[in-house]
Amino acid sequence: MTELHIRDARPGDKAAIEDVTISAYQEYALVMQDAWELYRQSILGTLADVKPAEQIVAERDGVIVGTALLFPAGTVIHRPDGGTATLSWPEIRLVAVAPAARGLGVGAALMRDCIRRARESGSHAVTLHTTDMMAVAMSMYLRMGFVRFPELDFEPAPGFTIKGFRYNFD
Repeated sequence: MTELHIRDARPGDKAAIEDVTISAYQEYALVMQDAWELYRQSILGTLADVKPAEQIVAERDGVIVGTALLFPAGTVIHRPDGGTATLSWPEIRLVAVAPAARGLGVGAALMRDCIRRARESGSHAVTLHTTDMMAVAMSMYLRMGFVRFPELDFEPAPGFTIKGFRYNFD
């Protein structure tokens, strides 16, 4: 097996990043049912203009197998429920691993790189959001030391909570 390489995305990576991200999140289409297409469009909209985020990719044998976004503290995020939030800490978003590359440590490598970058920015913490349907990802975040941070939770639809997590550097 060849080594995994984590790097900043390049302009020519856009199509591969979209493909990996949509294929990674496609598994939630059945759970989300009618909301999937709206979520898919939201993902594509975010990927169309990632600024001011750092876009990070995981590459193996010259093929992008994973991707993540790291937004800096101070970024104003537009929530699916129409509200906004200003990030107090850097935030990791849209972590995606190609289905064929799952179980190979790609997600953990992307997360470690995001944590490193957030720490180097001078922040005291880094955050992320996830849902119960993303149980595998949530389990990885908890193993890596993220803790629930309910103050970041929001509810884009009745009964559907987007859960906040935080990783403290102190």
